[in-house]
Amino acid sequence: MSPQPPTPAARTLGARLAWPGVLPVAAVIAGGALGTALRAALTHAWPPQAEGLPWVTLLINASGALALGTLLGWLGTKPDAGVRRLLRLGLGTGLLGGYTTYSTFVLESVTLAGAGRPGVALVYAAASLVAGYLAAAVGLTLGIRGQRATPRLKGRRRWGPTRWG
Repeated sequence: MSPQPPTPAARTLGARLAWPGVLPVAAVIAGGALGTALRAALTHAWPPQAEGLPWVTLLINASGALALGTLLGWLGTKPDAGVRRLLRLGLGTGLLGGYTTYSTFVLESVTLAGAGRPGVALVYAAASLVAGYLAAAVGLTLGIRGQRATPRLKGRRRWGPTRWG
């Protein structure tokens, strides 16, 4: 006895259950791969110097905080659904999560302190935290202002149907 093909209602239900879970995960994975590759390329192009501060990591984390703040400021003015959700997950969680690196920041701070340079380690840690905080705050402001300045399409949805949200 051969199995019966699914009814149209069952196929629709299956599509609703499968796609909302797969597409956001795929966006995070793809974004994370790109962000990690970008960070690796930057640290390979400008490796940390033995006697200096790890400026590349500090700049990567600060620029990532600025970009994340801008993205969330821009997306945060509307509900987190549909394409907005995919953008937040793919670009914010994926790309910028892979690009920024808290673990390298901590490792570099501990390495500086362990090399007999605790004052430099403290300055580096403080500079990283302050730069990240300020960059995120500036980014949020820019994102919110950018969202307010974005022209509205009258009588239409801006992003089309929200079938993935």
